[in-house]
Amino acid sequence: MRVYRWAIILGLWWAWSTGAASPARYPYRVVGTTGMVADIVRNVAGEQARVDLIVGEGLDPHQYTPTRGDVLLFQQADIIFYNGLLLEGRMGDILARMQRRGKPVHAVAEAVVNQFDYSLRDEDGEDDPHLWMDVQAWMKAVEVVTAALAAFDPDHAALYQQRAATYRDQLQALDQYARDVLQSIPSAYRVLVTAHDAFGYLGRAYDVEVRGIQGISTDSEAGLRDIENLVRFLVDRELPAIFVETSVADRNVRALIEGARARGHTVVIGGELFSDAMGPPGSYEGTYIGMIDHNVTTIARALGGEAPERGWQGKLQRR
Repeated sequence: MRVYRWAIILGLWWAWSTGAASPARYPYRVVGTTGMVADIVRNVAGEQARVDLIVGEGLDPHQYTPTRGDVLLFQQADIIFYNGLLLEGRMGDILARMQRRGKPVHAVAEAVVNQFDYSLRDEDGEDDPHLWMDVQAWMKAVEVVTAALAAFDPDHAALYQQRAATYRDQLQALDQYARDVLQSIPSAYRVLVTAHDAFGYLGRAYDVEVRGIQGISTDSEAGLRDIENLVRFLVDRELPAIFVETSVADRNVRALIEGARARGHTVVIGGELFSDAMGPPGSYEGTYIGMIDHNVTTIARALGGEAPERGWQGKLQRR
């Protein structure tokens, strides 16, 4: 909290020293590149902002190419928030151009990694951008967004802080639920195998072993040796389930299932997880809280843990 308060104070000082004032019109326009980032802004900014999303349901930000409509949204935005850490690699030039033009542009996950030392890297030293899989880390992202909004619109800084505090309380409870249900999985089966390595932060935060067929970016390709090694791992550990992702093709996951079957071991698809994109707009799973609730509930139930069928708040859709 001390770091958070200083971030707000520094943001307000910057606004005062540069002569920045509150927006000339409300709601001002915000663009969030991913659903997870945009959801923070909606919770903190409330009716003060209109939030547009670039990468929607079922889309992969690693490989997403912005459309002309997306470029127009960036141009019309008063302030932009994105994840960073190369998650939106193909948007990099546009984001840099907007920043050069003086538009406020904020890399949310990148700021958390740099300010709060949450970095997680792969074996090649590349930063993992999937910070939102650790709810405690994503609470730091709420602080980053709140400080940026307070600097942009100092007249409503206290209101943003109040909303952020309410939202962080909800995330604290969600984090405890995730911890409880994932720890209920028998230790021998507390292993998450998915299409790509998007769950490293979840594994570190909640003591779950994580294996991805592809690397931290879906731009990487899984080779035959990668598949064979994972098949051997599944069979040796006698794992009951692996998982597909809503924004990644399932062909490699099904190859694992076939490979395990050929070795005499049956493994099933334990469910579909939200990795780089949230659920349908307007649904519970279309919020960050609903996304994480769905993921940890699905994982726990498929791997022998204990979790309510409809999740933490009884709001999950039956899938």
